[in-house]
Amino acid sequence: MDYSELKKEILSKKNIVILTHKNPDGDAIGSSVGLSLVLNEIGLNTKVIVPNEAPAFLRWINSYDAILNFETHQAAATEQIQNADVIFCLDFNALHRIGEMGDLVAQSSAFKVLIDHHLQPEDFADFTLSKTSASSTCELVYEFTEALEATNSITKAAAEAIYTGLITDTGSFKFPSTSAYTHRVAGELINKGANNGKIHQLIYDSNSISRIKVLGYCLNNMEIIEDKVAFFSLSTNTQQDLGTVKGDTEGIVNYGLSISTVMVSAFFREEAGMIKISFRSKGDHDVNLFARTYFDGGGHKNAAGGCSTSSLEETIAKFKNCVQDFF
Repeated sequence: MDYSELKKEILSKKNIVILTHKNPDGDAIGSSVGLSLVLNEIGLNTKVIVPNEAPAFLRWINSYDAILNFETHQAAATEQIQNADVIFCLDFNALHRIGEMGDLVAQSSAFKVLIDHHLQPEDFADFTLSKTSASSTCELVYEFTEALEATNSITKAAAEAIYTGLITDTGSFKFPSTSAYTHRVAGELINKGANNGKIHQLIYDSNSISRIKVLGYCLNNMEIIEDKVAFFSLSTNTQQDLGTVKGDTEGIVNYGLSISTVMVSAFFREEAGMIKISFRSKGDHDVNLFARTYFDGGGHKNAAGGCSTSSLEETIAKFKNCVQDFF
Protein backbone atom coordinates (compact mmCIF):
# COMPACT_ATOMS: atom_id res chain seq x y z
CA MET A 1 0.00 0.00 0.00
CA ASP A 2 1.43 3.40 -0.98
CA TYR A 3 0.74 6.69 0.80
CA SER A 4 -2.00 7.79 -1.58
CA GLU A 5 -3.94 4.61 -0.84
CA LEU A 6 -3.22 4.96 2.87
CA LYS A 7 -4.52 8.53 2.85
CA LYS A 8 -7.77 7.36 1.24
CA GLU A 9 -8.02 4.56 3.80
CA ILE A 10 -7.60 6.95 6.74
CA LEU A 11 -9.85 9.70 5.37
CA SER A 12 -12.65 7.20 4.84
CA LYS A 13 -12.69 6.23 8.54
CA LYS A 14 -14.58 7.84 11.40
CA ASN A 15 -12.96 6.87 14.70
CA ILE A 16 -9.19 7.04 15.03
CA VAL A 17 -7.30 6.00 18.16
CA ILE A 18 -3.63 6.80 18.80
CA LEU A 19 -1.72 4.64 21.28
CA THR A 20 1.76 4.78 22.75
CA HIS A 21 3.85 2.82 25.23
CA LYS A 22 3.81 2.49 29.03
CA ASN A 23 5.58 5.19 31.01
CA PRO A 24 5.36 7.56 28.05
CA ASP A 25 8.30 9.88 27.46
CA GLY A 26 8.71 13.03 25.39
CA ASP A 27 8.80 11.18 22.08
CA ALA A 28 5.74 9.10 22.95
CA ILE A 29 3.60 12.05 24.07
CA GLY A 30 4.97 14.41 21.45
CA SER A 31 4.37 12.08 18.52
CA SER A 32 0.91 11.04 19.74
CA VAL A 33 -0.36 14.56 20.43
CA GLY A 34 1.33 15.97 17.34
CA LEU A 35 -0.21 13.39 15.01
CA SER A 36 -3.59 13.76 16.71
CA LEU A 37 -3.62 17.53 16.18
CA VAL A 38 -2.62 17.16 12.51
CA LEU A 39 -5.34 14.59 11.84
CA ASN A 40 -7.89 16.72 13.68
CA GLU A 41 -6.90 19.65 11.48
CA ILE A 42 -7.77 17.68 8.33
CA GLY A 43 -11.19 16.82 9.74
CA LEU A 44 -10.67 13.48 11.45
CA ASN A 45 -11.86 12.43 14.90
CA THR A 46 -8.96 11.22 17.05
CA LYS A 47 -8.38 10.07 20.61
CA VAL A 48 -4.97 9.62 22.24
CA ILE A 49 -4.79 6.88 24.87
CA VAL A 50 -1.79 6.17 27.10
CA PRO A 51 -1.29 3.12 29.35
CA ASN A 52 -0.41 5.35 32.34
CA GLU A 53 0.46 8.92 33.30
CA ALA A 54 3.35 10.83 31.75
CA PRO A 55 5.89 12.76 33.86
CA ALA A 56 4.88 16.22 35.07
CA PHE A 57 7.42 18.00 32.86
CA LEU A 58 5.46 16.94 29.76
CA ARG A 59 1.98 17.96 30.89
CA TRP A 60 2.28 21.49 29.49
CA ILE A 61 1.89 20.11 25.96
CA ASN A 62 -1.22 21.43 24.25
CA SER A 63 -4.16 18.98 24.44
CA TYR A 64 -2.42 16.84 27.08
CA ASP A 65 -5.54 17.15 29.25
CA ALA A 66 -7.56 15.49 26.47
CA ILE A 67 -5.45 12.32 26.63
CA LEU A 68 -7.25 9.27 28.01
CA ASN A 69 -5.35 7.35 30.69
CA PHE A 70 -6.06 3.60 30.46
CA GLU A 71 -4.88 3.02 34.02
CA THR A 72 -7.42 5.41 35.55
CA HIS A 73 -10.20 5.23 32.90
CA GLN A 74 -10.04 1.63 31.75
CA ALA A 75 -13.69 1.23 30.71
CA ALA A 76 -13.75 4.39 28.60
CA ALA A 77 -10.38 3.61 27.01
CA THR A 78 -11.42 0.04 26.24
CA GLU A 79 -14.57 1.27 24.54
CA GLN A 80 -12.58 3.73 22.43
CA ILE A 81 -10.19 1.01 21.25
CA GLN A 82 -12.97 -1.48 20.53
CA ASN A 83 -14.88 1.11 18.47
CA ALA A 84 -11.84 2.35 16.56
CA ASP A 85 -11.75 2.18 12.77
CA VAL A 86 -8.04 3.04 12.65
CA ILE A 87 -5.45 2.46 15.38
CA PHE A 88 -2.11 4.27 15.23
CA CYS A 89 0.66 2.63 17.27
CA LEU A 90 3.42 5.12 17.99
CA ASP A 91 6.88 4.71 19.50
CA PHE A 92 6.65 1.00 20.33
CA ASN A 93 7.48 -2.09 18.32
CA ALA A 94 5.61 -4.84 20.21
CA LEU A 95 2.12 -5.06 21.67
CA HIS A 96 3.35 -6.05 25.13
CA ARG A 97 4.82 -2.53 25.41
CA ILE A 98 1.31 -1.13 25.89
CA GLY A 99 0.25 -3.55 28.63
CA GLU A 100 -3.37 -4.71 28.68
CA MET A 101 -4.17 -2.53 25.69
CA GLY A 102 -2.05 -4.90 23.58
CA ASP A 103 -4.69 -7.63 23.80
CA LEU A 104 -7.38 -5.17 22.73
CA VAL A 105 -5.34 -4.13 19.71
CA ALA A 106 -4.64 -7.74 18.76
CA GLN A 107 -8.36 -8.54 18.90
CA SER A 108 -9.42 -5.43 16.99
CA SER A 109 -10.40 -5.52 13.32
CA ALA A 110 -9.40 -1.85 12.93
CA PHE A 111 -6.87 -0.80 10.31
CA LYS A 112 -3.55 -0.56 12.16
CA VAL A 113 -0.66 1.81 11.43
CA LEU A 114 2.71 1.41 13.16
CA ILE A 115 5.11 4.37 13.27
CA ASP A 116 8.27 3.60 15.23
CA HIS A 117 12.08 3.70 15.24
CA HIS A 118 12.96 0.73 17.46
CA LEU A 119 14.64 -2.45 16.28
CA GLN A 120 12.77 -5.61 15.25
CA PRO A 121 9.13 -4.46 15.08
CA GLU A 122 6.44 -7.11 15.43
CA ASP A 123 4.33 -7.82 12.37
CA PHE A 124 0.89 -6.77 13.62
CA ALA A 125 0.14 -3.63 11.58
CA ASP A 126 -1.51 -3.20 8.18
CA PHE A 127 0.86 -0.34 7.36
CA THR A 128 4.29 0.13 8.94
CA LEU A 129 6.66 3.10 8.91
CA SER A 130 9.66 1.75 10.78
CA LYS A 131 13.14 3.28 10.52
CA THR A 132 15.77 2.46 13.10
CA SER A 133 17.95 5.21 11.64
CA ALA A 134 15.40 7.88 12.59
CA SER A 135 16.21 10.04 15.58
CA SER A 136 12.73 9.69 17.03
CA THR A 137 9.17 8.70 16.33
CA CYS A 138 8.38 12.41 16.17
CA GLU A 139 10.75 12.70 13.21
CA LEU A 140 8.85 9.86 11.54
CA VAL A 141 5.51 11.53 12.30
CA TYR A 142 6.74 14.60 10.45
CA GLU A 143 7.88 12.38 7.56
CA PHE A 144 4.45 10.74 7.65
CA THR A 145 2.68 14.10 7.37
CA GLU A 146 4.98 15.01 4.46
CA ALA A 147 4.08 11.77 2.68
CA LEU A 148 0.36 12.47 3.23
CA GLU A 149 0.90 16.05 1.94
CA ALA A 150 -0.44 17.35 5.24
CA THR A 151 2.39 19.53 6.55
CA ASN A 152 0.20 22.61 6.03
CA SER A 153 -2.02 21.15 8.76
CA ILE A 154 0.78 21.30 11.35
CA THR A 155 -0.37 24.04 13.72
CA LYS A 156 1.84 25.76 16.29
CA ALA A 157 0.54 23.36 18.96
CA ALA A 158 1.31 20.32 16.81
CA ALA A 159 4.75 21.71 15.95
CA GLU A 160 5.60 22.16 19.64
CA ALA A 161 4.47 18.62 20.46
CA ILE A 162 6.56 17.11 17.66
CA TYR A 163 9.56 19.30 18.52
CA THR A 164 9.38 17.97 22.09
CA GLY A 165 10.02 14.44 20.90
CA LEU A 166 12.88 15.58 18.70
CA ILE A 167 14.83 17.21 21.51
CA THR A 168 14.13 14.59 24.18
CA ASP A 169 15.05 11.58 22.02
CA THR A 170 18.15 13.25 20.59
CA GLY A 171 19.36 14.67 23.90
CA SER A 172 18.96 18.17 22.47
CA PHE A 173 20.43 17.04 19.13
CA LYS A 174 23.65 15.54 20.55
CA PHE A 175 23.00 11.81 20.05
CA PRO A 176 24.43 10.03 16.95
CA SER A 177 20.94 9.44 15.55
CA THR A 178 20.63 13.19 14.88
CA SER A 179 20.83 13.69 11.12
CA ALA A 180 20.66 16.56 8.66
CA TYR A 181 17.01 15.62 8.15
CA THR A 182 16.43 15.88 11.93
CA HIS A 183 17.71 19.44 11.86
CA ARG A 184 15.62 20.25 8.80
CA VAL A 185 12.51 18.97 10.56
CA ALA A 186 13.38 21.03 13.63
CA GLY A 187 13.74 24.12 11.45
CA GLU A 188 10.40 23.51 9.77
CA LEU A 189 8.72 23.10 13.16
CA ILE A 190 10.23 26.36 14.40
CA ASN A 191 8.96 28.03 11.22
CA LYS A 192 5.49 26.72 12.11
CA GLY A 193 5.62 28.36 15.52
CA ALA A 194 7.44 25.97 17.83
CA ASN A 195 9.20 28.11 20.46
CA ASN A 196 12.41 26.11 20.86
CA GLY A 197 13.73 28.16 23.80
CA LYS A 198 10.49 27.89 25.74
CA ILE A 199 10.19 24.14 25.09
CA HIS A 200 13.74 23.50 26.27
CA GLN A 201 13.09 25.50 29.43
CA LEU A 202 9.84 23.66 30.19
CA ILE A 203 11.52 20.27 29.80
CA TYR A 204 15.00 20.79 31.22
CA ASP A 205 14.84 23.88 33.40
CA SER A 206 11.64 23.29 35.39
CA ASN A 207 12.94 20.77 37.89
CA SER A 208 11.15 19.98 41.13
CA ILE A 209 12.98 19.93 44.45
CA SER A 210 12.60 16.15 44.59
CA ARG A 211 14.18 15.81 41.14
CA ILE A 212 17.27 17.73 42.26
CA LYS A 213 17.50 15.67 45.46
CA VAL A 214 17.33 12.43 43.46
CA LEU A 215 19.95 13.67 41.00
CA GLY A 216 22.24 14.71 43.86
CA TYR A 217 21.87 11.33 45.54
CA CYS A 218 22.58 9.43 42.34
CA LEU A 219 25.65 11.48 41.45
CA ASN A 220 27.01 11.17 44.98
CA ASN A 221 26.54 7.39 44.93
CA MET A 222 27.59 6.70 41.33
CA GLU A 223 29.82 3.66 40.88
CA ILE A 224 32.53 3.27 38.24
CA ILE A 225 33.95 0.03 36.84
CA GLU A 226 37.52 0.31 35.50
CA ASP A 227 36.87 3.90 34.38
CA LYS A 228 34.74 2.56 31.49
CA VAL A 229 31.32 1.80 32.95
CA ALA A 230 29.24 4.00 35.26
CA PHE A 231 26.02 3.05 36.98
CA PHE A 232 23.45 4.49 39.37
CA SER A 233 20.82 2.74 41.49
CA LEU A 234 17.75 3.65 43.53
CA SER A 235 15.98 1.31 45.92
CA THR A 236 12.32 1.71 46.82
CA ASN A 237 13.24 2.86 50.33
CA THR A 238 15.62 5.51 49.02
CA GLN A 239 13.01 6.80 46.59
CA GLN A 240 10.54 7.12 49.46
CA ASP A 241 13.10 8.92 51.64
CA LEU A 242 13.85 11.39 48.83
CA GLY A 243 10.17 11.94 48.00
CA THR A 244 10.71 10.75 44.42
CA VAL A 245 7.81 11.24 42.00
CA LYS A 246 7.25 10.07 38.42
CA GLY A 247 9.73 11.66 36.03
CA ASP A 248 12.37 12.55 38.63
CA THR A 249 14.80 9.93 37.35
CA GLU A 250 14.39 10.83 33.67
CA GLY A 251 17.77 11.34 31.98
CA ILE A 252 19.95 10.60 35.02
CA VAL A 253 21.55 7.65 33.20
CA ASN A 254 23.04 10.10 30.66
CA TYR A 255 25.22 11.75 33.33
CA GLY A 256 27.49 8.71 33.36
CA LEU A 257 28.45 9.34 29.74
CA SER A 258 29.55 12.89 30.59
CA ILE A 259 32.72 11.32 32.05
CA SER A 260 35.33 11.28 29.29
CA THR A 261 36.50 7.70 29.86
CA VAL A 262 33.05 6.13 30.36
CA MET A 263 31.64 4.21 27.39
CA VAL A 264 28.57 2.62 29.04
CA SER A 265 26.17 3.97 31.66
CA ALA A 266 23.32 2.20 33.44
CA PHE A 267 20.58 3.16 35.85
CA PHE A 268 18.76 0.67 38.12
CA ARG A 269 15.46 1.60 39.74
CA GLU A 270 13.43 -0.65 42.03
CA GLU A 271 9.72 -0.46 41.24
CA ALA A 272 6.84 -2.70 42.38
CA GLY A 273 8.95 -5.79 42.93
CA MET A 274 10.91 -5.36 39.71
CA ILE A 275 14.13 -3.63 38.71
CA LYS A 276 13.76 -1.27 35.74
CA ILE A 277 17.04 -0.63 33.92
CA SER A 278 18.17 2.05 31.48
CA PHE A 279 21.35 1.68 29.39
CA ARG A 280 23.25 4.32 27.41
CA SER A 281 26.52 4.08 25.50
CA LYS A 282 28.97 5.80 23.20
CA GLY A 283 30.24 4.69 19.79
CA ASP A 284 30.12 0.99 18.93
CA HIS A 285 29.20 -0.23 22.40
CA ASP A 286 25.89 -1.96 21.66
CA VAL A 287 23.64 -1.72 24.72
CA ASN A 288 20.65 -2.96 22.69
CA LEU A 289 22.32 -6.33 22.23
CA PHE A 290 23.54 -6.29 25.83
CA ALA A 291 20.01 -5.62 27.14
CA ARG A 292 18.52 -8.32 24.92
CA THR A 293 21.16 -10.85 25.95
CA TYR A 294 21.08 -10.38 29.72
CA PHE A 295 18.11 -8.28 30.85
CA ASP A 296 15.07 -9.16 28.72
CA GLY A 297 15.15 -5.78 27.01
CA GLY A 298 16.26 -3.91 23.95
CA GLY A 299 15.95 -0.61 22.16
CA HIS A 300 18.67 1.12 20.17
CA LYS A 301 22.41 0.56 19.79
CA ASN A 302 23.26 3.45 22.13
CA ALA A 303 20.05 3.62 24.20
CA ALA A 304 18.15 0.63 25.54
CA GLY A 305 16.15 -0.64 28.47
CA GLY A 306 15.76 -3.86 30.40
CA CYS A 307 14.33 -5.37 33.55
CA SER A 308 15.05 -7.92 36.25
CA THR A 309 12.89 -9.83 38.72
CA SER A 310 15.85 -10.43 41.03
CA SER A 311 16.63 -8.13 43.95
CA LEU A 312 18.40 -4.85 43.33
CA GLU A 313 21.62 -6.21 44.83
CA GLU A 314 21.48 -9.41 42.75
CA THR A 315 20.69 -7.47 39.58
CA ILE A 316 23.66 -5.14 40.07
CA ALA A 317 25.95 -8.11 40.80
CA LYS A 318 24.81 -9.76 37.57
CA PHE A 319 25.36 -6.52 35.68
CA LYS A 320 28.92 -6.21 36.99
CA ASN A 321 29.75 -9.71 35.81
CA CYS A 322 28.01 -9.44 32.45
CA VAL A 323 29.35 -6.02 31.56
CA GLN A 324 32.92 -7.24 32.10
CA ASP A 325 32.36 -10.20 29.76
CA PHE A 326 30.37 -8.35 27.11
CA PHE A 327 32.25 -5.09 26.72
